[in-house]
Amino acid sequence: MGHAIYRVERFEIVGPYTLALRFNDGTEQRIDFRPVLEGEVFAPLQDLAVFNTVELDPTFGTVQWPNGADFDPETLHDWPKYRDELVAMARRWASGPPSTKRAPKKLLTARTKKRRPGGSRRSGG
Repeated sequence: MGHAIYRVERFEIVGPYTLALRFNDGTEQRIDFRPVLEGEVFAPLQDLAVFNTVELDPTFGTVQWPNGADFDPETLHDWPKYRDELVAMARRWASGPPSTKRAPKKLLTARTKKRRPGGSRRSGG
């Protein structure tokens, strides 16, 4: 039994920390990322200037940032389904020990998972 493969085809910054995303199946999501910007990889995006460096990764069909932050396209496509889980994780990342600051591999792209065990990458790497 197969499952759909989603890709971000384009995006637009529509507000502070907010992107409008269009997917290959024609659907759109408007996502305010503020509540999930915690942890080793995502906290640097709290700086709006850094957040606004977002770009499209055509290889993996997602949005990415120069520091290596990205999200699995399915997570973005089905954001309402994953939002509460991601917000809860971000709260743990903000207050917990370093071992709790990594995102589950399912929510990250293949590009992110290859970089380092735990799914995150350091700048320059």
